[in-house]
Amino acid sequence: MCIFCKIINGEIPAYKLYENGFVTCFLDISQATKGHCLVVPKKHVQDIFELPEVYAEEVMKAAVVVSHLLKEKLGVTDINLLNNSGVGAGQTVMHFHLHVLPRYADDEIDFHQVDHEPNFAELEKLYAKLTQ
Repeated sequence: MCIFCKIINGEIPAYKLYENGFVTCFLDISQATKGHCLVVPKKHVQDIFELPEVYAEEVMKAAVVVSHLLKEKLGVTDINLLNNSGVGAGQTVMHFHLHVLPRYADDEIDFHQVDHEPNFAELEKLYAKLTQ
């Protein structure tokens, strides 16, 4: 049984901020930033490819609820929602989870997205492949 299933089953204590029949949300013990929490489906699924739609809806609803809580209680105005699905994407606990990561002006988090000049011919090919 994975660590998140143990938290869900009450075998490991957690600082729960939100819970319903589908998901639980608790503070991440690493606290990458103050208020960093995880939204976890109560059903054990490994990654986004196994996540049933109803659980996806509930994960996002919980992320919205807890984001408002972080805004109200901590004054947070900026948040990243992050999911790592698969080892190559950085997933370390093989139970789907969504990070709710409050952002602060002085935090040490740095996400880099590499932007490229648009190549519309390649976009057309990609679009065709994805929609055929």
